Amino acid sequence: MTEASVRTKKSAFDMPTFEMPNFEMPKMEVPAAFRELAEKSVSQAKDNWEKMKAATEDATDMIETSYSTASKGAADYGLALIDAARANTNATFDFYSQIMTAKSLSEMIELSTAHARKQFEAATAQSKDLTALAQKVASETIEPIKSGMTTAFKKAA
Repeated sequence: MTEASVRTKKSAFDMPTFEMPNFEMPKMEVPAAFRELAEKSVSQAKDNWEKMKAATEDATDMIETSYSTASKGAADYGLALIDAARANTNATFDFYSQIMTAKSLSEMIELSTAHARKQFEAATAQSKDLTALAQKVASETIEPIKSGMTTAFKKAA
């Protein structure tokens, strides 16, 4: 090592510092064709970046819309379940109060049969309503994604 490249130590704990030699870089002229190609590549990269940025923003908006729709649909479905449970509970309490006032075994069987038929019809109607609501929520949630993907594929083509 030369004295120019290594500084002398000040104390026993100092690490030596190295200096990088200074080289002169030759001046070269970049050909015009190469410059044009580089500028064109940079321009294309910027355009592609802008397209990808727009597509990403569209996808984010689409996901936010789908999430919002799904959460609202889940809340509506939960409320429908609560309404069905409340109706079934009320019907059961009404049935028990009628059974308690029955005067004979035949009247109890008649009330029980009528309650069972009424609850079966109610359960069938509730099941149809919940199924329809679930299908509606699913289609409303999927629709923004479907239309967004269609738009994205059209832009890409």
